[in-house]
This record gives sequence, C-alpha cells and structure tokens, in this order.
Amino acid sequence: MNGSSPIWRKELEPRRSQLHADLAGVDPEALAAAVDRETRRRLDTLLTGLERYRHSPYQRDVTDPPPLWTEGGSRLLDYGLPGAKGPVLLFVPSLVNRGYVLDLSARKSLVRWLATKGFRPFLLDWGTVGAVERGYGLTDYVAGRLARAVDAVHALSGHAPALVGYCMGGTLAAAAAVLRPEALSALVLLAAPWDFHVDDPAAALRTAAVLPLMEPALTWLGELPVDMIQFLFAGLDPLLALRKFSRYAGLDPQSQDAQDFVALEDWLNDGVPLAAGVARECLGGWYGRNDPAAGTWRVDGRIMAPATLRLPALAIIPARDRIVPPGAARALIDAIPGGDRLEPRLGHIGMVVSAGAPQEVWTPLADWLTARLA
Repeated sequence: MNGSSPIWRKELEPRRSQLHADLAGVDPEALAAAVDRETRRRLDTLLTGLERYRHSPYQRDVTDPPPLWTEGGSRLLDYGLPGAKGPVLLFVPSLVNRGYVLDLSARKSLVRWLATKGFRPFLLDWGTVGAVERGYGLTDYVAGRLARAVDAVHALSGHAPALVGYCMGGTLAAAAAVLRPEALSALVLLAAPWDFHVDDPAAALRTAAVLPLMEPALTWLGELPVDMIQFLFAGLDPLLALRKFSRYAGLDPQSQDAQDFVALEDWLNDGVPLAAGVARECLGGWYGRNDPAAGTWRVDGRIMAPATLRLPALAIIPARDRIVPPGAARALIDAIPGGDRLEPRLGHIGMVVSAGAPQEVWTPLADWLTARLA
C-alpha cells in the first residue's frame, strides 16, 4: 500500500494516513518480528483467561424460590418478601437466555433488590424448549403462556401486574399489552427492540440471510440450537471474547470483579434453544421484513399496534447497547402515547448487572413504578 492507495471505509482514511507515516523507514523484518511477538502475547493472555475461567470454583450463591405455577418447561417464581404492599411486577426475560440474569447473584439481583423496596416481583422463567414448545410460534408464547402467567400472578396476588420485559422479552411484553391491556397496570421495556432496520438495515438483513442456512437444523430438530444462537451473537462483536478474557486474565481470581465476571459468563454460556417457529418469525419477520416497525406483525391474528396502548409505559434504553441499538428500542416507546424514557450510559447487559446499574437503572425504575402505581 502506498500513500495514495484508496481505502474502502472513508472514515478510516486519517488513521491509514497516520499509520503510513509512522511506518516510513521502519525495517520490514523488524516490524514482522514485533507483530509476531505481540500476536503471541495477546494469544497467550487470551488462553490464560480462558483456562482460569474453566477452573474457577465460583458457584451461583442464590437459589430460585419455589415455583408457584408451572406450564410445560416454564415456571413462575415469586421474589416478594412477606407482607409486601408495593406494586406487583411480572418480569419477562428473553426466550434465548436464561431469566436469572435478573437474579444473577446475591450482589447483583434486580428482582431481589426491588423486593427489599416493598415491591412484589414475579419472574417468568421460560425454561428450555421441550416436546410441547417445539411446536410453538410467537402467538403460543404471547397469547398463550405469557397471558396465562399474567392470570396466575393476578390470582396469586389479587392485583394486575406491571409487565417488565427485558430485551426480546420486552417485545413480547409489548405484544401482550396490546392484546390484553386491561390485565396490566403498566408496561416497562428494558432494551426492547422494535425497529430492526433503523440503525443498520444491512446488518439486520445479514442476520436474516442466515435463516436458509439454518433451515435444515430447524426442520430436523424442531429448534434453533444454542450453538447457532451463540454464533449469531458473536457476529455482533467478533473480538469481544478476546477483550473480555484477556481482561479476566489480569484479575485476582479471589476478587469480587473476578467472581462477577464468572457469574455473568456462566449465565451467558447457559443458553437455551429457540423453537423453530419462533426462530423463523424472528429471523425472517423481525430482522428480514422488520414486521413490528412496518406494522405488519400479527400475534393471535391481530396487528401489534403499540399506538393503541394507554397504559403507563417506561422504556429504559441503554445508550451503549450493541445488541439492541438505541434507535431500535426508541421506536417502540415513541409509538406509545405518553410513554416515558430513560437512557443510561450503560450496555445491554450492564443495565441490569453492572456496578452502575443500581444508580442508573434500578433506582429510577423503582421511583417511576412508585410514582405511577402508588
């Protein structure tokens, strides 16, 4: 490459020019040796972090409360403390991750923290995909299982719950609210995607383009396996594993930071498959056609139109989210009349488990719920 060579990404031109100037007069053999040394050093650091993680003795230090309602592989967990008088909440996690990210550890549990503030939080643990769920589509989850979980919470508590959906669970919660707003007291959306093309339509279409490649597995297994889901997430940030395990290699294994890292990594690696019908609807309908934002997404035969909602609604949209870009989540709260929003300077997972989460998310969420539902 010479000084006048074109570059395919124009925004990188200043860095290319600076690199060209920095390398002027550098001995090529010395440069190659230096690059080789640095590559080996980084690879060694990565492998050290991976090996330390594999042998970490950490075990999750909280246990789930006994389920009060079950259906298929799903469970309804009650985190409320005796005598709780505050608003009743039903947390709805994503279908592609375990719900206990909201109850990660004794130090990092949004649901347990809310319980200490007088709320009565319930968590819908979707469970894994079994024989029944392999035949499910989104209608079965939203108009079926989630609707029945709402009814179970009402029967157990005597109150209509506020629905709190996280990530994909927020999109499902919004659909449930459109179908049965009278069964709910409020709607809270935590990084919930709606417009899948607003930030990077090309990336969304690339995600949708893998559907034909995965079709044999969907047809044969009746589900999208965990490894394929992890592959899709890895494509969002291919160098993430290098960065995070290299950082972990430098931590004291006994430190709180190291234990927090292992707790979160254990959750990330404890994935669940996705029912084949749901995978097709999400990859083809959401990422491919952008059905929710286009106004063509139907659940139980009805168009999902959040503009019809009159519930108190709050969207918490992390500004540093790489999984659900902020614009994708803003589209949903923008469509709900009178909806409130909060945009903390956190990431997608950091909004619920990072050191800054209690101040930037948990407390504002509790304050909003108290003000709107008291």
